[in-house]
Amino acid sequence: MIEESLYQLQHSWPYVIVLGFFAAYPIVTSIMWILTALVFRVRWENAGGPDERRRSERDWPLVSVLVPAHNEEAVIARSVLAMLRMDYPSFEVIVVDDGSTDGTLAALQPLMRDARLRVVHKTVNEGKAMALNDALPLARGEILMGLDADAEPDPQMLRYIVPHFDSPRVAAVTGNPRVRNTGNFLARLQAVEFSSIISLLRRAQRVWGRIVTVSGVVAAVRRSAVFDVGGYSPNMPTEDIELTWKLQKRHYDVRYEPRAICWMTVPLSWRGLWQQRLRWARGLAQVLRKHADVMVTWKSRRLWPVFIESSLSILWSVCFVFLVSLWGLSYAVGLPPVGASPIPNLWGMSIATLCLLQLLTGVLIDRRYDRGIARFLPYAVWYPMVYWAFLALTTVRALPYLFRAPAREAVRWNTARTGSAA
Repeated sequence: MIEESLYQLQHSWPYVIVLGFFAAYPIVTSIMWILTALVFRVRWENAGGPDERRRSERDWPLVSVLVPAHNEEAVIARSVLAMLRMDYPSFEVIVVDDGSTDGTLAALQPLMRDARLRVVHKTVNEGKAMALNDALPLARGEILMGLDADAEPDPQMLRYIVPHFDSPRVAAVTGNPRVRNTGNFLARLQAVEFSSIISLLRRAQRVWGRIVTVSGVVAAVRRSAVFDVGGYSPNMPTEDIELTWKLQKRHYDVRYEPRAICWMTVPLSWRGLWQQRLRWARGLAQVLRKHADVMVTWKSRRLWPVFIESSLSILWSVCFVFLVSLWGLSYAVGLPPVGASPIPNLWGMSIATLCLLQLLTGVLIDRRYDRGIARFLPYAVWYPMVYWAFLALTTVRALPYLFRAPAREAVRWNTARTGSAA
């Protein structure tokens, strides 16, 4: 009975459509991302971006660095010290301790001698977005540099980001996050991912004209533009994605600056990575739900490509989990599945080859900013086999949030950092 049902399902036209989309999507997107990222590389990166060298030291505007923190004792002192060492003539650092229950405040105490550092202590954890909103009226700069509590910026980072704001249309500029703690297999996979997926995709999206999100770990925003769109949204699990869409719906320009390097700490356990990626997937789903009106608004047409691509990526993850589960069941009952073979075939090898080519392209482009990234390229062979399945599962797990309105209360947070630099 079950064999007959499986046979009929795998010989139906809906199955053929699902199988065709499952095979075509990674091939088409890989080609598109590679080509458009190379266009960005040639057109903008070779040109050097906005010229920061023509300014005198007095011409650089004051920048307020905002650092929301909750239970960051393991990393906060090292990160803030790196921020204070930035080579920029005029900036302040405001750390918002969002109800920490560990030694975060004590870890900051030795650094308080620097007049550029201010610490705001909140007794109640109200979430990252609320911590950022609380810092807005305290900031003296029009340009706000948001950094996570584990972020260690390159000394030249602000000198690359700030010139973008010479254009009055620019409301946000995201930097290039790099993985600091590459001590195990999982961290090295993420190091390859940030070059070959995240950085490559941002380059591609800039060519399209809009991007899905600035990186919350390293993103500068124009203070007046943030107030114009109502500040950060406390009820959204990914305040960075939400702010990006609010700004772009108001026709502000959001940019990517690959020279603005910032080192960060990534999860070293599968459990920690699951929690992080589940939050990201949940946040993207709720942003797509909230801002679906862009698809019926002609003035928002430049957001159509990123909305469609994000939606298709979710659909592909659903197809991935469905087909793999179906094929596993077919093998279990002794029925050879349609579209799956233990022996590599043409479309399977095409997908794998393009995936590896995409990973190689991303690593080669970002090697100029992260000299050590190339040594992790051999880990790329595990990406389509291990990482795809993992990310597809987190996306499917977050799928209910695509049909659920955001919560009314603030989304609180609880990070699990490590101070390891390995």
